[in-house]
Amino acid sequence: MKSLAAISASAAVTVPANAQKAASNPTSRKRPNILVFLTDDHGQWLQEAYGNSEVHTPNMSRLARDGVRMDNAFTTCPVCSPARASFFTGRMPSQHGIHDWIEEKTQAYAAPWLKGQTLISELLQDAGYHTGLVGKWHCGFERDPHPGFDEWFCYWENQYPHNGTQNFSDNGKHVTAEGLQSALLTDQALRFLRSHAADRTKKEKPFFLFVGYTDTHSPHAQMPEEMVAAYKKASFRDIPREVFCKEHGTPLIPVTGDAAAERSKHEQYYAAASTIDREVGRLLDELESTGELENTLVVYTGDHGLNAGHHGMWEKGNATIPQNFLEESIRVPCTISWPKGGLAQGLSCDAPVNHCDLFATLLDVAGAAPDAKKAKGIHSPGRSYLPLLQGDGNRGSTAHNAIFCEYGNARMIRLDGYKLIVRYPYQGVRFPNEFYDLKADPRETENVYSAPEHAATIRAMEQRLNEYFTSYSVAEHDGLHLERQPMATPASPWLASLKH
Repeated sequence: MKSLAAISASAAVTVPANAQKAASNPTSRKRPNILVFLTDDHGQWLQEAYGNSEVHTPNMSRLARDGVRMDNAFTTCPVCSPARASFFTGRMPSQHGIHDWIEEKTQAYAAPWLKGQTLISELLQDAGYHTGLVGKWHCGFERDPHPGFDEWFCYWENQYPHNGTQNFSDNGKHVTAEGLQSALLTDQALRFLRSHAADRTKKEKPFFLFVGYTDTHSPHAQMPEEMVAAYKKASFRDIPREVFCKEHGTPLIPVTGDAAAERSKHEQYYAAASTIDREVGRLLDELESTGELENTLVVYTGDHGLNAGHHGMWEKGNATIPQNFLEESIRVPCTISWPKGGLAQGLSCDAPVNHCDLFATLLDVAGAAPDAKKAKGIHSPGRSYLPLLQGDGNRGSTAHNAIFCEYGNARMIRLDGYKLIVRYPYQGVRFPNEFYDLKADPRETENVYSAPEHAATIRAMEQRLNEYFTSYSVAEHDGLHLERQPMATPASPWLASLKH
């Protein structure tokens, strides 16, 4: 795969003239349909397109072959609800106020969460898009249709199980179904696409469809037998055999000495990726059969990454005390295809981007940029990288040179091959800051925060981190004041640390 070099710029996003023109004509069919797959817990490393030598994900590879593979795509938070909220709002957790995964039976209804905030669905709907969500939302009030979505097919109470009796919300109505959850969700996504194509009023509009699969989320079980069978002879050689490093605190789900159990989890996790890939293929085939694929921008991404034995542990940012920002936790797959949109094909791009940037990019594509007043209220740090995908680095801002993440009372900046993690106290408990030289120590085994030779770099990075969050925080949602925030889950790392 050829490489498309990143172009860095410091200016804010500028909406291109042609996008503004499209926005003034919401029913223009020149604008593309938008199909976003945002999968739960799919590590970047678990795709053929990203170099995994054993996993079978041909449809995801097709998107990379027909479009651009973002090699440095990151989450805004290494756990699901905050990351998803960043995609839907274009804001960091300290702006939108969701700081951990939301317990769905009680806590999902215990706070306003994203109510009153502007969602990407609203902006696209206002710009003339027919909009739908199928699958995981996980940003509070799961069963209730949210603003800007014409169609809503979500979970009734929580996302489990992967296979068996399913409880869904069909536009707010409780429905049940039996079978493999991802296949049932694909059926509903097909229903949306076919309804769009059959209805003259809908068909005059482009569509925005968000599909959220969860097969790759734990428990790593219940995948189709034929998918699991494909990995019975796999060596899982792409997963490094490592011992947990004490620099990262305490692992909550360490690799065990039970080789059979570990192998089963690997087989199931790989099979989950293949199962999702099959469902992605069903939707791509549908669009191709109706002639819509050429003018559909398709994105495949994840909410955050996952460790599957990496660093001697399983799971993501909340799998350690304190919370971690390991590369496998924060890196996400992101491949983007749009044949008629002038995107590069079969190329990789090393621009550092995150979910807020994807928010800005999709609005750019759709000509759905908010007006000045609404944009000021959103105050997104996201920048459109559409010009970069189209090979036009001179049009607007295209990329950052740093990545920022946060998770509750910890914040991270990743810049020029270095990673700085600054930890803040919660009820008197504080963990050490961390600094990793990723060029010399890519596996993050040595915290060199106290090394004199890095002092100047650390000071400069910490200053930039502080400046960023000074700009992109809202007082009532700031992660450094968790005592003022509604509790998302009693399992949050900062709460667990009080008992640790």
